[in-house]
Amino acid sequence: MGPRNHSAAQRSTAQRPIIPRRQKGHVQARLLAARTDARTLPADKLADYEDELQSLKTSTSSAGGAGAAPPRLAPVPFTSRVVPAAAAAGDARPSTPRESLLQSQLAREQTLRSEAESKVSQLSSEMEELSALLFQQANEMVAAERRARARLEERVEVLEAREREKRTRLERLERAVGRIERVRGLLDSSAETAVS
Repeated sequence: MGPRNHSAAQRSTAQRPIIPRRQKGHVQARLLAARTDARTLPADKLADYEDELQSLKTSTSSAGGAGAAPPRLAPVPFTSRVVPAAAAAGDARPSTPRESLLQSQLAREQTLRSEAESKVSQLSSEMEELSALLFQQANEMVAAERRARARLEERVEVLEAREREKRTRLERLERAVGRIERVRGLLDSSAETAVS
C-alpha cells in the first residue's frame, strides 16, 4: 500500500498545478470576453438586451406568484436572436425603464432623421429653384444685351447714313461756292476791263 499511496500523492501533487492553470484559462477567457464585449456588434447588444428583457419579464411575472424562484431560461443561440416583430414595430408598451429609454431614444433618432431628410429635400428644392432663377435671369440679361446692341447698331447705321448725306451736301455746296467765286471773278475782271 505504500507505493500505491505514493503514486496517489504524486497524482494529487501533479494535478494541483493544473487547477491554477484552468483557473488562469478561465480568467483569460473572461478577459478576452470583456475585450470583445467592448467591440461587440449591435446585433450582440440587441440580443443581450432581449435576454435581459426576457429575464426581467419572467422575474416580474413570477414575483406575483407564490414566491417560487423564477425559472432559468435556456441560453438563446446567436442565430435565433431576432427582435420580435411587435417590439420592432413599437407595438409593445415598454415594461422597464431601460426599455422605455431605448424606445424614446429610437423615437428621437427617427424624428431627427426625418427632420434632416426634410431639410435636405427642402434645401435641394431651393437650390433647384435658385439655379433655375439664375439661368432665367442670365438669359434675360443676354437677351437685353442683344436688344441694346441691335439698337446701337441701328443708331450707328442711321448716323453713318446722315454723315454720308451731309458729306455729299457739303461737297455740292463747296462746288457751288467754287462756281460762284469763278463767276464773281469773271464778273469782276469784265467790270474792270469795261471801266478801263
